[in-house]
Amino acid sequence: MPKSQADQCGPFLRLLEAQLQDQRREHEKEVEALKNQVDAMNEELEKQQQAFLQTLQLSPEAQVEFGLQQEITRLTNENLDLKELLEKLEKNEKKLKKQLKIYMKKVQDFEASQGTVPAERRQHKLGNMQVAVQRKEKDFQGMLEYYKEDEPLLIRNLITDLKPQAVSATVPCLPAYILYMCIRHADYINDDQKVHSLLTSTINGIKKVLKKHNDDFQMTSFWLANTCRLLHCLKQYSGDAGFMTQNTPKQNEHCLKNFDLTEYRQVLSHLSIQIYQQLIKIAEGILQPMIVSAVLENESIQGLSGVKPMGYRNRSSSTADDDSSYSLDSVIRQLNTFHSIMCDQGLDPEIVQQVFRQLFYMINAVALNNLLLRKDVCSWSTGMQLRFNISQLEEWLHGKNLQQSGAAQTLEPLIQAAQLLQLKKKTSEDAEAICSLCTSLTTQQIVKILNLYTPVNEFEERVTVAFIRDIQMHLQERNDPPQLLLDFKHMFPVLFPFNPSSITMDSIHLPAALNLEFLNKV
Repeated sequence: MPKSQADQCGPFLRLLEAQLQDQRREHEKEVEALKNQVDAMNEELEKQQQAFLQTLQLSPEAQVEFGLQQEITRLTNENLDLKELLEKLEKNEKKLKKQLKIYMKKVQDFEASQGTVPAERRQHKLGNMQVAVQRKEKDFQGMLEYYKEDEPLLIRNLITDLKPQAVSATVPCLPAYILYMCIRHADYINDDQKVHSLLTSTINGIKKVLKKHNDDFQMTSFWLANTCRLLHCLKQYSGDAGFMTQNTPKQNEHCLKNFDLTEYRQVLSHLSIQIYQQLIKIAEGILQPMIVSAVLENESIQGLSGVKPMGYRNRSSSTADDDSSYSLDSVIRQLNTFHSIMCDQGLDPEIVQQVFRQLFYMINAVALNNLLLRKDVCSWSTGMQLRFNISQLEEWLHGKNLQQSGAAQTLEPLIQAAQLLQLKKKTSEDAEAICSLCTSLTTQQIVKILNLYTPVNEFEERVTVAFIRDIQMHLQERNDPPQLLLDFKHMFPVLFPFNPSSITMDSIHLPAALNLEFLNKV
């Protein structure tokens, strides 16, 4: 080695020698500590043997008490030892970090001193060192690499243990984008086993979360949004021209290169349907107990409370003092909560619309079924109250831009029932008007409401049998189904239209709160 180069390497070699000496001293300390630990254990064993001999001389009750005291003492001492060990480890960690900074600084100074090396030799060294150079952030290609043994940790941190609040301030559906970036890297390195394992673990992890939180609307909505977004990503970046019409050139670079994941898309589609059905079930379970009280019984128009059907003046319906009563405002607040959660979590607008169409159908069915079974609410005043309440629900839909969802149309039978309670019911012309208006009610339902209708005062006549027969004659050509009540558990088929994202994978940021440091950006 030339003398000048040896002089330059001298400080570095001395540094390594000092480091080895430090390691040797640390090793000697560890050996000494182990010896001390063995001595302490032998001493503790002798104490336990003596204590055991003492307990043999005690009564059974005293033996139990003595044993408990010994165990408490042992656990207390063990806890103190662990705290002391933790403090030592923390101090050692700080010390090692300081040493690392010092060594890194010296290595950088040594490398800087190589500036006088001829250009061709420096170029040769750089060529050999390129494997250690980290990729700059600007070169991030939107892929995430992980070791196969870290897959369970990925699923746990990103799915099974994840709380929606942890990613509330990030890009909506962030877990779905992260999963796609991991899938894309496995595709990039042409590892079909890794792709299969990750997708299978993802699907099983989501199912596990849904089973655990089968009554949690927020969690279910969160995973419906993420499952749909992952499905959209697998379509948008599949390489299929039909799904790439809205892609930017940059997004087209992020397409899968080696694998066709059509079968997994089908599985994710089925999973999305299951999650949607669970979401509806949870929402209906929350809303259903509120409907009759809020829509049929609660007084939202002041002054109608005194206008009750004859014979029901003393009937006690739900009042504001009743713990089980709900106002229409309570229902609307709950609808607002559902809407905010789904929108904040990035659920597709088309799916949000279908959720509210289903919920409004249930509101209509439950309210109408109760109306058809209760004489005390079949009156003119209830008709007025009901129509006002329905208008409030329609106004809410308009305020949330849900006019095109079809939710308002599901209320039509209830609207017509409210109008039927308010219409005149005497002449043949009245019968014709009722038949032309009540097209969403079956003949059975119309006749039932007329039979139950009760005048609000002595000046109003009951509906005559002749009038009801006139109605039946007008409606005999309809061939309506014989059922009286609506199936409030009926569920409309759900559709998941393709909804591509404008976000590019290289713009996704991984928050520290997700604890995904083991993922490497590629």
